[in-house]
Amino acid sequence: MVAALLLAPAPALAYVGPGAGFAFVTSFFLLLSTLLLVIAALLTWPVRLIYRLFTREKLSHTPRCKRVIIVGLDGLDPQVTRELMDAGELPNFKRIAEAGSFGELATTCPAISPVAWSTFATGVDPSKHGIFDFLAPDRQRYGLKLSSTDIRPPRRNLRIGPYVIPLSRPSIRGMRRAVPFWTTLAKHGVRSHIIRVPITYPPDEFDGAMLSAMCAPDLLGTQGSFTFFTSEARDQERIGGRVVGVEVSDGAVKTALPGPPHPLREDHRQLDLPMQLKLKPDGSGATMKIPGKTVELQTGRYSDWIELRFDGGPAMGVYGIARFRLASTSPFRLYVTPINIDPAKPAQPVSHPFYFSVFLSKLMGRYATLGLAEDTWALNEKVLDEKGFLEQVSLYQGERERMLFELLDRTKKGVLAVVFDATDRIQHMFMADHGKPDAPNGDAVREVYYEMDRMLGRLLERVDLRDERSIIMVMSDHGFAPFERGINLNTWLQQEGYLHLEEGRDAMGEYLEGVDWSRTRAYALGLSGLYLNVQGRESRGVVSEAEAPALRAEIKQKLEALVDEERDGAQAIPRVFDPHRMYRGPFMDDAPDLLVGYARGYRASWDTARGMGGEQVIEDNTRHWTGDHCMDPSLVPGVIFSSRRLQSQGARMIDVAPTVLDLLGVAKPPNMTGHSLYQEASE
Repeated sequence: MVAALLLAPAPALAYVGPGAGFAFVTSFFLLLSTLLLVIAALLTWPVRLIYRLFTREKLSHTPRCKRVIIVGLDGLDPQVTRELMDAGELPNFKRIAEAGSFGELATTCPAISPVAWSTFATGVDPSKHGIFDFLAPDRQRYGLKLSSTDIRPPRRNLRIGPYVIPLSRPSIRGMRRAVPFWTTLAKHGVRSHIIRVPITYPPDEFDGAMLSAMCAPDLLGTQGSFTFFTSEARDQERIGGRVVGVEVSDGAVKTALPGPPHPLREDHRQLDLPMQLKLKPDGSGATMKIPGKTVELQTGRYSDWIELRFDGGPAMGVYGIARFRLASTSPFRLYVTPINIDPAKPAQPVSHPFYFSVFLSKLMGRYATLGLAEDTWALNEKVLDEKGFLEQVSLYQGERERMLFELLDRTKKGVLAVVFDATDRIQHMFMADHGKPDAPNGDAVREVYYEMDRMLGRLLERVDLRDERSIIMVMSDHGFAPFERGINLNTWLQQEGYLHLEEGRDAMGEYLEGVDWSRTRAYALGLSGLYLNVQGRESRGVVSEAEAPALRAEIKQKLEALVDEERDGAQAIPRVFDPHRMYRGPFMDDAPDLLVGYARGYRASWDTARGMGGEQVIEDNTRHWTGDHCMDPSLVPGVIFSSRRLQSQGARMIDVAPTVLDLLGVAKPPNMTGHSLYQEASE
């Protein structure tokens, strides 16, 4: 799932600081370092091979297959899947189910993508891998931070006038703190290709190849910032991007594309890319000129990926790529995707080895590297229409399919895992239209399921289901449900006397601004978490550790009694989970104090997720984002298909990693708490 509200480019979330990500890699140093890496790899491969042969761990048992192909379909819902299979509309899903097995896959608690995919990778619950949400609270400053990645600027710098020359690299550290199954396999001499599996930024270092996904930033250091040029509005910030007002004069537009901060200047002056567009009189398109190239844009169509060089001075070019979509020439409307890190000239490592992204770009051309590539906020903010959004999703789906089939023949043994996001993004944005024949995009959800089935058909042409050397697993991290009503936990906490504002304030600002921490006992942010203001943990905590259990129980009881008067007294929150009773891992200090299990149709409000209050406790969701899964996990299980019979009844996300290890002859490590579904099936 994409927590779009959280991934807007607000300053608190632009988590790659100016100069932190780009100063150490320029076009010159990129080419030099890549060349040196390739030369070193060629010269040292015999030594590395011998070293691996003598240091690799032995397999625990005979592998049950040579190759495991994992097709991750983010958000594929078991109910929708069954309905379409029963109607005969997903023949290739059905072929896999009949050859092996199909069932529900219990998701994690909370049912949030970074949590679920971290559990998929590690075979442990969130208290052992440390990821509980997209965002985590900064307990010292009462702000927000990404839960999955910690990025800090270089420690040593040289100041020369207005310039700051970094003398060390920035620190880019992943916060998923349990060992993924591909690292365990590598220690036993089994290689993997891990492609766009969420929560793999920065990329893991292991004997295999990886292309990062969720939380990989754009070139601006945000989780995705669109730019929209229009003659109808002035410059303004929007959630998820910015609007740039332009003037049309004599059929031409002169403007600039906002780029990243200057990598070496102390004032972090923004680098802009000059743009000139000559509009065609008949409205069919425009000729766009940017430094070094001329591009023909056709109205209503996406351009190819366009290489963009932001000039920071001699040998300081910062490279990105973007697609442009000219919606109309009169009025002038031009949408530009977030500026992705160029995989052929990456300003930050988005793959392992570093040159793997370059290798893929040579095979298939440029492709999206942004972790959350599909621009849901552009649709929410109405700078991209539904047709444009659906076309964008299709383009990125095509890129991912090419990766799958390019690497399929290159993975003769081991693991090939590729995750596809289209199912998740379409259901988020079009769930309200699903099954409604009069809705303009009432077939959007159905069509994306058809598209996944067609892709599986292509895969089954290349991999024989009767071939016992290969096993195909198709799985999702969670299912889906409508998102009709949002619950503002901070408003509820304020009404119940658990949260107080500073004197003279009548409303909270973003990121818990204006809260009186000397009187506040509980607060909420993110998509599932509620936190206590605990002494010694929060910088201005008022709740003692002795008081915390009773306070958690009190809030839990009250929330489970919350009803929606506008929905005939429907129970809005059927279950509230206490992580302290559920989990015993070493990272419980990172856990929310309570996890809220919303009823079907309900979710944390948009304001709650950003640490804000509101006027109402329960309100209508009015955004285009009308489907979700951040609710009671029992309501949104995922799916698991396998071409080999597995124990699908009672299967859990936590079981996937030990199952993959077992299939390839590796015993699960002692810390893995899941179990092999294959072993269960054979007993």
